[in-house]
Amino acid sequence: MAQGDGAAVTAGGIARLAGVGRAAVSNWRRRHADFPRPIGGTDTSPTFDLAEVERWLRDEGKIGQVPARERVWQQIEQDPDGIAPALQLVGSFLVLMQHQEHAGAGPDGAGGSGKAARETRVSAAALASALRERLGKDHPVPVPDTAAVAAHADLLRGVGELAAELGVRQAFEFLMGRHLDSGPRQYTLTPPGPAELMAQLAGPADRVLDPACGFGGLLRAARPGAVLLGQEADPGPAGLAALRLALNSRGPVDIQVGDSLRADAFGGSDADAVLCHPPFNERNWGYDELAYDPRWEYGLPPRTESELAWVQHALSRVREGGTVVLLMPPAAASRRSGRRIRADLLRRGALRAVVALPAGAAPPYGIPLHLWVLRRPGAGAPAPQQLLLVDTGGLADAGEKASWQALHTAVADTWRAFDREGAVDGVPGVSRSLQVVELLDDDVDLTPARHLPLRAVGEGAADLAAVRERLTAALGRSAELAPVVGGSAQTAHWSLTSVGELAKAGALLLRTGTAISAGTAAASGGYAGTGHAGTRDAATGAARAVLTEHDIVAGGPPSGVLLDGDDREQVLVEAGDVVIPALGRAAVTRVVDRSGAGAALGRGVHLLRADPVSLDPWFLAGFLRGTANNRQASSYTSTATRLDVRRLQVPRLPLDDQRRYGERFRALAAFEDSLRSVGRLGEQLLQGLHDELTDGSAK
Repeated sequence: MAQGDGAAVTAGGIARLAGVGRAAVSNWRRRHADFPRPIGGTDTSPTFDLAEVERWLRDEGKIGQVPARERVWQQIEQDPDGIAPALQLVGSFLVLMQHQEHAGAGPDGAGGSGKAARETRVSAAALASALRERLGKDHPVPVPDTAAVAAHADLLRGVGELAAELGVRQAFEFLMGRHLDSGPRQYTLTPPGPAELMAQLAGPADRVLDPACGFGGLLRAARPGAVLLGQEADPGPAGLAALRLALNSRGPVDIQVGDSLRADAFGGSDADAVLCHPPFNERNWGYDELAYDPRWEYGLPPRTESELAWVQHALSRVREGGTVVLLMPPAAASRRSGRRIRADLLRRGALRAVVALPAGAAPPYGIPLHLWVLRRPGAGAPAPQQLLLVDTGGLADAGEKASWQALHTAVADTWRAFDREGAVDGVPGVSRSLQVVELLDDDVDLTPARHLPLRAVGEGAADLAAVRERLTAALGRSAELAPVVGGSAQTAHWSLTSVGELAKAGALLLRTGTAISAGTAAASGGYAGTGHAGTRDAATGAARAVLTEHDIVAGGPPSGVLLDGDDREQVLVEAGDVVIPALGRAAVTRVVDRSGAGAALGRGVHLLRADPVSLDPWFLAGFLRGTANNRQASSYTSTATRLDVRRLQVPRLPLDDQRRYGERFRALAAFEDSLRSVGRLGEQLLQGLHDELTDGSAK
């Protein structure tokens, strides 16, 4: 391939290809005269010919064969028309592949190779026909002309290879996940955990509508085989959502472009359920031009209450008795400007439940968002007299997978019991059903925490006593583990070697994580906002966990969840690996234990796998954490400290001496873990004692 004739790649892309950090690519450019010259970009962000880079990396022994997923993503990322149009072309091609595989009864999973994957010539007419058959004639996906298809022949060939490797659906999930991960601040996405919970609260439905569908995450969580209806104001996400749902859903898909409040595309159809994560705090939602709109059955939404406009729009598009579930900002439950509409929703029995999620469950992550569950009242049916209130803030830590699963189950079970019986006793401090008349005061404040009774005094006292016992035991363990301070005042003078030199000599393997994850396990599967189930571990069937920078700093278990289709290129950590965050103001190292083994290495995390014949991992981790060591290996920006892990140094010592140091460092790590436990228990006890004094249960 001649220089400049093929796809281009950035320095960051080269780092992903080789599984190294950006600093390593900069070093290669400086130290190797034969490193490929830039073909474009800028002085600070140059681009290079992908084929030349691949040849150079292979010749230098830095990679074997470039994975198809990386080659395809680099082509999409550098496409002159932009990432979104390239992804739409790729998605159209994958829809065609899937259509041909189904027509030929071919496989659709990983290893599948449909007719389109074997052919290098794809016609625009074939793409248009497949899209029309799967999405209808009025779909939002731009169909490329013949010239555009021919210009992207190499890209489509690579996509065919990727689909044969991962499967058609997984290939598109992977590529779109890369796109969203490259610009997360551009979009408001609904994590899969809340999306799945919303779909479960809505119950089984044959026709599901999302009037603000974004990239289709909520609709993807709906029942398999349901008719999926969606509308999105931005044509780019609308087209990608249509393709994504077409590839993943067994039922009909109809996605339209437009503002649902101003130009509703589904005014003539009643859905069985509506799922919606509306835009928050919109001032220009159409207050002036929609003042007399018939959808405002419960009152004209104030200009500052756009969310109440979406609530009423959703109710107007669901059949009688149909369920609406919306993700709402917590202020919508208590703002005085919306109290009349809230009151009417209660009086007429439309609003059935308000569920407070823990902070961090969905963006914006700093506040505890609410779920509103509504039912469209039937003509002549008596209005329900109770509202279900649930506060999950004490049930789950957004960073712990097990507690999020407990939250999911508790909310769904409580809602089903309430929906069946019309009332529940609930759990003190967590849930209760309340008479509607008790809420119809001047404020009509529906914030769950303000109406839930505290737990019984005796129960709370018993719990605090148990916490105190655990704290006392933890303090005892910490005292036992506290190392003896003292020893020789002489400074050792030993020969040092760097991590880079050790890696070059084969004494350790150095890798950098690339896993794209949901950030915290509150998302419970897949990347933020996509609603897919996440890549599954072949042995257990569970979603693959990701070890993140936060996990290392906090000393917790892997909390991220891997992007679907991304596991085959990931570095999987093993017991004994040393992991280090790339960014941070303080040195942090950690030796992975058995509980963390098998997780994918997250983006921004370095892994050092010591050769046991040459290096003790605890010795390595301990010396890498030294303050002076990190100071000489760090560089600084205006907002962060970046660590060049190759510049970190360790002494040259015999293995027996390393192990003696390693045991000392292992003891320090146990002491640190014990101190973390003491801190958590101390905070829990302190807050409980404050609560006892302030609620009058302690004298």
